[in-house]
Amino acid sequence: MNTRDQQTTPEQAARKRIKDTHALDGDAVRLAHFYRGWATSYELDVGRRGYCAPIVVAELAGAVQTAYLASERTAVAILDAGCGTGLVGVELERLGFRLIDGIDFSEEMAEQARKTRVYRLVRGDVDLNGPLSDYSSASYDITICCGVFTLGHIRPDALRELARVTRPNGFVIASTRKSYAEATSFEDEVRRLQDAGVLVTALCLNDGKYIAEDSAHYWVFRVTDKANASRVQR
Repeated sequence: MNTRDQQTTPEQAARKRIKDTHALDGDAVRLAHFYRGWATSYELDVGRRGYCAPIVVAELAGAVQTAYLASERTAVAILDAGCGTGLVGVELERLGFRLIDGIDFSEEMAEQARKTRVYRLVRGDVDLNGPLSDYSSASYDITICCGVFTLGHIRPDALRELARVTRPNGFVIASTRKSYAEATSFEDEVRRLQDAGVLVTALCLNDGKYIAEDSAHYWVFRVTDKANASRVQR
């Protein structure tokens, strides 16, 4: 094997693992099994692919707090939904946020997030495709969903439940990988929730940097009181 092969093989392997997750069809058991084996090398793999989404969504949270929220950053409650190994939490903590909770379907990924020590609480084995029954309505000022609106992971209608756990006039910040946006009805779901008065799109950054092989749309939604009044049928 020559030097060039030795340098490119790890990156090729990382790209393959990332691509393999897109075929998991949102099945929680398959996702949990896959990420169980990937948790310890996940950050190295996505780092090789130039994954910058956690920085983007954290900076958006900072802008939202500065522009709209009365509370100081240290008092803003944030839910990092699909926290993975804690990349978003680390960026939020860097920006001065302190009340950060994390949830993820993979207990092994959640354990890596706990090790960052930037979260108040991290829970694993939480399926974002189902109701977040352990979380009360209007629990958080900002809910972030970074990197999981991607093929093979959660459905567009999970956005409704993220809005429910966010307080009125709070915000949901989400990334949608471009390949996901093109293959799913995410924008239809956004329109449905807007028509129902559940949320309002405050900002959408189209075709932003995400990871080497794909771009993403970054969304900031303002949540209304209707998001918490009654649960839309899923």
